[in-house]
Amino acid sequence: MNKSELIDAIAADAGITKAAAKLALESFLGNVGETLKKGGKISLVGFGSWSVSARAARDGRNPQTGKTIQIAAKNVVKFKAGADLEGAVN
Repeated sequence: MNKSELIDAIAADAGITKAAAKLALESFLGNVGETLKKGGKISLVGFGSWSVSARAARDGRNPQTGKTIQIAAKNVVKFKAGADLEGAVN
């Protein structure tokens, strides 16, 4: 499912216009991004939680040449599925 299909599904389920569904989805995504950028955590009970984790700098290897390269440290987003989501998938 892509973003457009998700907007259509939200609009149909909630009985709202596609424009309102698009605005709601973009608001959700924007707020998630801003919260994670500030180092916060988001938890939706039953669905899952997002958090930011620091990944340390490390040595890597170029697969074409075999030469050792330095991989920079960075922050990564982690998602942990909630119990209801896990149950729906399995």
